Amino acid sequence: MEFIDNLGLGFSVALQWQNLLYCLIGVLLGTVVGILPGLGPLATIAMLLPLTFGMSATQSLIMLAGIYYGSQYGGSTTAILINLPGESSSVVTAIDGYRMAQKGRGGPALAAAALASFFAGCVATLIIAVVATPLTRLAVSFGAAEYFSLLLVGLFSSIALASGSIIKAIGMICLGLLIGLTGTDIYTAVPRFTFGQQELVDGIDFVAIAVGIFGIGEILRNLERSGGREAGVAKVTSIMPSRDELRRIVAPSMRGTAIGAFLGILPGGGALLSSFVAYNVEKKVSSNAAEFGNGAIEGVAAPEAANNAGAQTSFIPMLSLGIPSNVVMALMIGAMMVQGIVPGPEVLTKQPELFWGLVASMWVGNAMLVVLNFPLIGIWVRLLTIPYSVLFPAIIAFCCIGVYSVGNSGFDVYVALIAGLIGYILVKLDFELPPFVLGFILGPMLEENLRRALLISGGDLSIFVTRPVSAGLLVVAVVTLIVVSLPAVAKKRKVLFNESD
Repeated sequence: MEFIDNLGLGFSVALQWQNLLYCLIGVLLGTVVGILPGLGPLATIAMLLPLTFGMSATQSLIMLAGIYYGSQYGGSTTAILINLPGESSSVVTAIDGYRMAQKGRGGPALAAAALASFFAGCVATLIIAVVATPLTRLAVSFGAAEYFSLLLVGLFSSIALASGSIIKAIGMICLGLLIGLTGTDIYTAVPRFTFGQQELVDGIDFVAIAVGIFGIGEILRNLERSGGREAGVAKVTSIMPSRDELRRIVAPSMRGTAIGAFLGILPGGGALLSSFVAYNVEKKVSSNAAEFGNGAIEGVAAPEAANNAGAQTSFIPMLSLGIPSNVVMALMIGAMMVQGIVPGPEVLTKQPELFWGLVASMWVGNAMLVVLNFPLIGIWVRLLTIPYSVLFPAIIAFCCIGVYSVGNSGFDVYVALIAGLIGYILVKLDFELPPFVLGFILGPMLEENLRRALLISGGDLSIFVTRPVSAGLLVVAVVTLIVVSLPAVAKKRKVLFNESD
């Protein structure tokens, strides 16, 4: 009964016209950035963070979430029609989707992707609603020691987001921690790492850092690539799949949803890993395995279901525990902090309308995506004709205006530009940015809980191992670090991420 009441509260929030509008804006933007190569949800969410200051916390999270799962829909459209995945998670979809389009079955391929994505999105949202509540209730009982250990698990798990050197990933975490601790000491009120700069007393603004390294930095990287995006667009006639094709996508959609729902919760999982795993599993278990690579509709349905389920279940640790499972969720936590909300279990207990409104909006957003995507296919494909020489200067200007508007500070604009240049250089040197962002966001929380636990114990470090939950989490953190450092695991991660490039 409580579950039904909670969903009723969620829909009463999600169906308010303002929230419906922001949900629509989010899924439309998500579809667009999923279609345009080089403009993924990560860069887009980072660039739009300044705009969230004029919204309520619920509206901003609904819009940003819509961008994330909407991009999974958009990426499949161009992957199928022109063999150009807008999103890395749609790389696998292009294998069979484009072959179907070449055979004149592009419409059914798009329908299969949409139906599988809608099913997966609905199921994943239900899983969030069911699982998040007991996890939150467990986390409410955590003390400072348990939170410190949990945050340590999150930091060590962020290494799974890196495809290259483990040492470099750890170095980026440490760099993020140091920069995140810039500002005034939370207990002594003494400025640190400010180098006499008054603008740094309150710390480095997260929005400026995020917009810089993910927005401006991504644009600089894309300017190096070829500007030509000409491709033959497969003609779409009939959209409806045949009865046999509908039958063939049922089981792959269910298996893809299960795989994505599980992997989305794990650190480093999310949409990308889910789509690759689902495709490989389907290729092994399908009775039509011989058709894979040559236009098997199962090869479209399974990864599309998986990447949407993975994208949405990655919200579970973020909403319940305040721990991001991937870098997009780290930005979502940043968006909550911008609104003055402390991420973690208290969101559900103190602001249930925010939590359940976001969950219910995911059902609404998935329905919007299905209704909107088919009529607008022609418009989406035409977006690819916009030259980078026009698109990217406008985006950089938008980034600078947005960063300045947050605090009316020209210093933040300089921070964003410098962060963009540094981010560009780091990527050129094979340093990866997700561990840095997670270190930057989790660092202050890690320090606060470490010092609080030591104050409680009178400086005795044994508090972290004598409390059973804390000790168990520390073991998980160590095991996670060992596992991702194993040569075989590191090699598989590198192969997976290289395939998505």
